[in-house]
Amino acid sequence: VQLPPRGVWRTKAGVRNALVSSWLGREIDPLPTDDGSDPVGQELVRRYLAAYGPAATADVRAWSGLAGLPGAVAALRGELVTFRDERGRELLDLPDAPRPDPGTPAPVRFLPAFDNAILGYDDRTRIIDDADRGLSVAGARVVLVDGRVSATWDVEADTGAVVVAPLRRLSRAERDEVGEEGRELAGFLSDGESRRVRVASSA
Repeated sequence: VQLPPRGVWRTKAGVRNALVSSWLGREIDPLPTDDGSDPVGQELVRRYLAAYGPAATADVRAWSGLAGLPGAVAALRGELVTFRDERGRELLDLPDAPRPDPGTPAPVRFLPAFDNAILGYDDRTRIIDDADRGLSVAGARVVLVDGRVSATWDVEADTGAVVVAPLRRLSRAERDEVGEEGRELAGFLSDGESRRVRVASSA
């Protein structure tokens, strides 16, 4: 288990880990293996789908880092609904999960480094272009415009200004929306001392 805090407000620190047994205060019960249904894996898949579904089994594997979930997925099939994506891949989801209309507007959002909105999937093309995919694993903080990674952002240490670097050409309306959301973020990060934002020229 990675122990909190890895860092404190505006400061980073090294990663500290502990054994799961010391974190929980007890030894972990071995998983039942008689039928291969993997109840712990089933709960992990349910929780993943509740946060990120619909998703393919490859997405669950990429997010969790666990390859041994086929038994859990097979045991859950009767309680899940399935879809097909544009490539024909099977997507799984919980039956009562919200599924917004595809035309629902996606507001501008500033995401932190390593956000699971990007890292939670094996196929990330619905949110980030392949050319920019390396940003997510390099720890870049990104800006979503219309639900897609369209810029990176940082904070100037001396001024507290949020600085946005577009990855593509932004329309005037998009730049305005990025600027407004950036001002809100700057205010939050500076405890209200700064609402400065600078959006660089489009790529």
